[in-house]
Amino acid sequence: MAIQFDDDKEERNLSDLRKQEEEDLIQALAESKYGVPPVNLAGMPIDNDALRSIPEKDAITEEIAPFKVLGKDLHIAVRSPREDHLKHLTEYFESHGFIPHFYMASLASLNKAWERYGEISYASESKAGSIAISGDALKKIMFGIKTIDDIKKAILETEKDKSHMTSHILEIALAGAIAINASDLHFEPEQDTVRLRFRLDGVLHTVMDISPDVHKFINSRIKLLAGLKITSSAIAQDGRFSIFLDQDEISLRVSLIPGAYGESIVMRILNPKSIQVKLEDMGIEPKLYEIFMREIKKPNGMILLTGPTGSGKTTTLYSFLQKIYSTEIKIITIEDPIEYHLPGITQTQTDNEKGYTFLEGLRSALRQDPDVIMVGEIRDSETAKIAVESALTGHLVFSTLHTNNAAGVIPRLIDLDVNPKILVSALSLSIAQRLVRKLCSSCKKEKVISDEEMRIIKKISDEAKAHNKDFNNYGVDMDAPIKIYEAVGCPLCNNTGYKGRLGIFEAIHNDAAIEAIIPNNPSEREIKNIAANQGSLNMKEDGIVKVLKGITSYAEVGSVVDFYEE
Repeated sequence: MAIQFDDDKEERNLSDLRKQEEEDLIQALAESKYGVPPVNLAGMPIDNDALRSIPEKDAITEEIAPFKVLGKDLHIAVRSPREDHLKHLTEYFESHGFIPHFYMASLASLNKAWERYGEISYASESKAGSIAISGDALKKIMFGIKTIDDIKKAILETEKDKSHMTSHILEIALAGAIAINASDLHFEPEQDTVRLRFRLDGVLHTVMDISPDVHKFINSRIKLLAGLKITSSAIAQDGRFSIFLDQDEISLRVSLIPGAYGESIVMRILNPKSIQVKLEDMGIEPKLYEIFMREIKKPNGMILLTGPTGSGKTTTLYSFLQKIYSTEIKIITIEDPIEYHLPGITQTQTDNEKGYTFLEGLRSALRQDPDVIMVGEIRDSETAKIAVESALTGHLVFSTLHTNNAAGVIPRLIDLDVNPKILVSALSLSIAQRLVRKLCSSCKKEKVISDEEMRIIKKISDEAKAHNKDFNNYGVDMDAPIKIYEAVGCPLCNNTGYKGRLGIFEAIHNDAAIEAIIPNNPSEREIKNIAANQGSLNMKEDGIVKVLKGITSYAEVGSVVDFYEE
């Protein structure tokens, strides 16, 4: 029987082989001969705005392909990175306001990028003549912004020049949000207008209303910047882009969802400066701080944080990691998503579509011989069991868990089928936290205490004292007349009465008394009763101490803690 050969298949195989050989050659020559890193654009996203930095005809003639732009930094693939060629290209791109970074690429790789030029001609331009999200432009705008009113005035100023109004509104909104330390921006379409709101210290504040026409422009600009589908408006989309301010990379996570009057846009600002909070400046009372420091410096064990979304768990975990970081240990994180990049730490991001879940990430991390592992969240039984086993086999494990308080951690882990007898040795510390706004020191005023407020304060103080926790030891003179303060509002705090936030905490560490009851599957109440004798404040007590010291208001603590809970 004669064997039939598929000539087309053979040709394809040869073509693939030649392409692979070329890629291998690029890998070998790039750094050794030309001193530039190699790049393969076949599976990489190509930034349309990068391609716009040079016309298609010139890119093909020069055998180059710009593929990524971040602020002024332009990343360019070059087929032949000879010194004279790179000098010529550097002069060209610097004259157009870019800082070029060169890579060596194959012709097949460049072709992949050149194919994208065909798409650009059908897309609206996102930079030329419209909006350039550059750090320099934002810094100039930020210089004159101190309050929300300043942002509104800056946007209204653009109305005097209709032709450029929409080209600046997104820059002003972003610059303003960064200047006043807002955590996110919201564009919310309504029937006849679009509301712009900022979240400051966890609370949304209306900046102003803008027209639906302006919103359409902003919508398309943001989609281009975040790499989203411009023509799709009936599906939810998520993306991100970055802005460089001096040496800081500020990432923006973008979420769009369809609504009755248009797409609602939320832009989360991930500013690395916002996590540069020292652990000792987070509002942790001294006795609890000593416990934290003791436990995070242990070579193994499990430390779990609980609290609702937005309660500062990620910031606390990052503060722990930064506190223990050393070049002598290996730290790996599994996050969803990576919000901030920490130097010296191996950070990985889950991708459920590709099978890289928290569970698979934890399994993979253990094969990397880490000393410390941070798992963004324990969501299922398998992840819980492996995390506990890791803590027993010489690893220090940090993670978060969904419970209302520190006492709920043990019952929750047992519900996830973790063996209580193993849990005794694995769990080191359970922490619950909330965030409260700090009263503005410039405008806060003393408040007349109601009978109910006085009753609650006295009750919580007496309960604490019954467990050897005297508020006098926490900087509060309970023998003097009790004073509490309330928010007023002034220009320095955007008329909110509050400026900045800090945490209120409670923690339960595994002492002999807690370990003795874990095998009996204890309830939250049983754990609370025993933990009350450990000496550190619970969240109610910690909150009231901060109220009596004039740091925050009674109403603010009452919004995150149930004063009436037994």
